[in-house]
Amino acid sequence: MKVKISNEEIRRYLDIETPEFPKYVAPLVNLANQYAQGTRPKVVGQMSELIQQFTGKSLSEWERWYLEQKPDAIRNATEKILQMLKNLKNAIDKIDQTVVEQWVRDLVIVKTFMGLRFQEAILKKGAEKKGTNYRLSEQDEESKGIDGYIGDVPVSIKPYTYEAKAALPEHIDIKIIYYRKIDDGIEVDYGEVL
Repeated sequence: MKVKISNEEIRRYLDIETPEFPKYVAPLVNLANQYAQGTRPKVVGQMSELIQQFTGKSLSEWERWYLEQKPDAIRNATEKILQMLKNLKNAIDKIDQTVVEQWVRDLVIVKTFMGLRFQEAILKKGAEKKGTNYRLSEQDEESKGIDGYIGDVPVSIKPYTYEAKAALPEHIDIKIIYYRKIDDGIEVDYGEVL
């Protein structure tokens, strides 16, 4: 039998007080922390290793022990996060109807189009690297697993995760171009084609 114990229940079972934050505050602090990286190991220590070294039992013992090991960690993390919150406050002051509308248009129109059409960009870049032309596949070619051509070479464009699924029943007998989405675009492996 599987039983879920919520974080709230864990706190209750361990007699740990749950802090109350005003609405939206905790998610904003969390977002600021993500940008500031205030609770990364270089600031607060490698928590998984520290908790292994701790031999006490109670929360108060852990707090005392941790602060002996990392006396400046809480203050340093707090300062990093507070600075980022100031940056976010400044950014929020610059947000108006026009900015939000531009952001929504970029997400709904532009990024959706890019997400659906990035295969063409992959083909175009590959053709550019190879010094040849490219074209998207026709409908009958798509049914054979061909996404397009770089020169006269038929190619299939697949995510890196496809490579890990070697047990898939599908067999593609053409060159494969693998891609991975990254923060600022896509990383493409033309190894089989170039």
